[in-house]
Amino acid sequence: MNIINIADTVMNRAARYHDHRVEGLEHIPTSGPALIVVNHSLATYDSGLLATAIKAKLGRDVGLLGDRYIFKVPVLRDLATTYGFVEGSQHNAESLLRDGELVLVAPGGMREALRPSSQKYQLDIRDRKGFAKLAMRTGAPVILSACPAADDIYHVVPNPVTDWVYNRYRLAAPVIFGKYGTPIPKPAKLVHYLNAPMSPPDNGTDDDPEAVDAFHARLESRLQEMLTEHASA
Repeated sequence: MNIINIADTVMNRAARYHDHRVEGLEHIPTSGPALIVVNHSLATYDSGLLATAIKAKLGRDVGLLGDRYIFKVPVLRDLATTYGFVEGSQHNAESLLRDGELVLVAPGGMREALRPSSQKYQLDIRDRKGFAKLAMRTGAPVILSACPAADDIYHVVPNPVTDWVYNRYRLAAPVIFGKYGTPIPKPAKLVHYLNAPMSPPDNGTDDDPEAVDAFHARLESRLQEMLTEHASA
């Protein structure tokens, strides 16, 4: 079995395991660029499930921006690259958008993923404004996607070791409990809820700090609203 088949098998089994579905796929354009912004869970692969669903239903590939640490692990790097992940950078994302592609980003990155479970369903992108600047610079519409149940896949325990490793090396060293207290993911039922596209200011630039702050605040507020609303559904 080659690596492409392995990646497909992993995602298909994960989708069945989590009974995954997407609400709001009609908001994804059938052509042209769009920036899909998601909340970041510790499991991470929930973003891949969304990209898989978009490919299956709409026939569009999604460029997933991955945390740099993914590309430091040989096997994980190969799987991620095969499945459409690219190393997260403004350059890579802008190139894809200007080529008319769909790009998916979790702006909170590893910091948000490592939140303890006492902070689940809480967005942590307050100072992550690069995605807003990217949309403003390219004119790409932003489609917000909330999947609160992704925070239920693992119980994340707060501890100083996790904080120290992240702050010093920007690597993940979480203390987690999954199914039956093991590292096996819990079978949380995952639903991605998509918001209607939100257009950036029509000026084609990101050099106005006040405009960036205002657009970022709109996106952050709406995504948090979606997480809170659907976490209680």
